[in-house]
Amino acid sequence: MFAQKTMAETADLAGLPAGDKGRSLWQDAGQRFVRNKAAMASVPVLLFVVLFASFGQFLTPWSNEEVDWSLLGQVYEEGGPSWENRHYFGVDETGRDLFARTVQGSRISLMIGLIGALVAVIVGTTYGAVAGYVGGRTDQLMMRLVDVLMSIPYMFVLILLLVVFGRSMFMLFVGIGLISWLDMARIVRGQTLSLKNTEFVEAAVATGVSTPVIIFRHIVPNLLGVVIVYATLLVPSMIIFESFISFLGLGVQEPLTSWGALINQGADHMRYVGWMLGFPLLFFTVTLFALFFIGDGLRDALDPKDR
Repeated sequence: MFAQKTMAETADLAGLPAGDKGRSLWQDAGQRFVRNKAAMASVPVLLFVVLFASFGQFLTPWSNEEVDWSLLGQVYEEGGPSWENRHYFGVDETGRDLFARTVQGSRISLMIGLIGALVAVIVGTTYGAVAGYVGGRTDQLMMRLVDVLMSIPYMFVLILLLVVFGRSMFMLFVGIGLISWLDMARIVRGQTLSLKNTEFVEAAVATGVSTPVIIFRHIVPNLLGVVIVYATLLVPSMIIFESFISFLGLGVQEPLTSWGALINQGADHMRYVGWMLGFPLLFFTVTLFALFFIGDGLRDALDPKDR
């Protein structure tokens, strides 16, 4: 009872609410994230895009490959958005429903962005943490390999892979996986160097804890803030990268599609019909802004200087 009263009095003297005395760092970061209006406004927007990509196909009777023969070749006359024929976003030049294709394009673009971020988190975090903690020649060798890989013009290499081995989703994932983890490895390695000489790591070494356990039980959990922030900023970068490749016609191939492929198709008809470009571009832009705002909000919330 005396201890509880003393803690409450201490909180009062410090000018803090009594309920804040037991708040963890993650709870504090969560409250600061909630106070970020742009980030909080972006959360329901991103949730809407994810729900649209996941369940949008149930809102239309048309599939992404089905052709409406009555509108084939009529894109400039009767192929606009309509509630009567349930082509909510209109049709493309071949009579396929643009709503269903936008749903599929959203699903593929988000999947590519998430896979790229997942590869970066797993491979980059492991690689950077091992290099930073082990140090010495191992660190120099591992980071020189990263420097060599980062010096390769990956746009040229990816285009070469797609041309030689075929334009497929698998090769697109391979190309994105080659570049997504390099920056993460360098960031994690730098943070690991600042953590390896802290007291809790030295205590673990003194008690005989093995190196793998120290890395994955003591180092990596303390890097989660940096990893989460960079991962949220990496997802839109991967989406932009894939969209650019698909815009060039080297990414996702028919009958599959993505935001980049849809924007490429819509750009060819933008002088006559705006919906073919407008709807995919709207989802692409809104999603990128939402991801960037959320990433910026997480960066501010997890910044130790603001605690």
